[in-house]
Amino acid sequence: MSQVPTEERPAPPAPNPAWRIEHLPLLSAVSMALLLCAGSVGFLTGGPDAALGAAAGVLIVTVSYTMSTLVIAWADTVRPALLMPLGMLTYVVKYSLLGVILAVGVGIKWPGWNALGWGIVAAVMVWTGVQAWWVHRRVMRK
Repeated sequence: MSQVPTEERPAPPAPNPAWRIEHLPLLSAVSMALLLCAGSVGFLTGGPDAALGAAAGVLIVTVSYTMSTLVIAWADTVRPALLMPLGMLTYVVKYSLLGVILAVGVGIKWPGWNALGWGIVAAVMVWTGVQAWWVHRRVMRK
């Protein structure tokens, strides 16, 4: 039984990295549909300020989640050991920025703040639900 030294073994084929971001087109489309719906509901219930607030809330979540997905997918393809530090750094930066924006925004009397909050809540629930459905569907396909 001959064993080939590790330096002479061919490298295993790289896994297809596309699966890490395969769900983004669907989630982006659903998020944009939600953005339009949230803006419409905001407009009908509270006027232009509420429409802008609701749409902005959905957009904040969409950009935030997409950024996290891309950073984590990139780190996993480059060097898996970077996943935890880069993932944590991404979350710290995102939530620090959100905290600063909300802290500054509390002092501003803008009629769209409540709608912005509802837009954020709706986007988190929809994004999470669609991603869970997508993962479940992907696992069941195998």
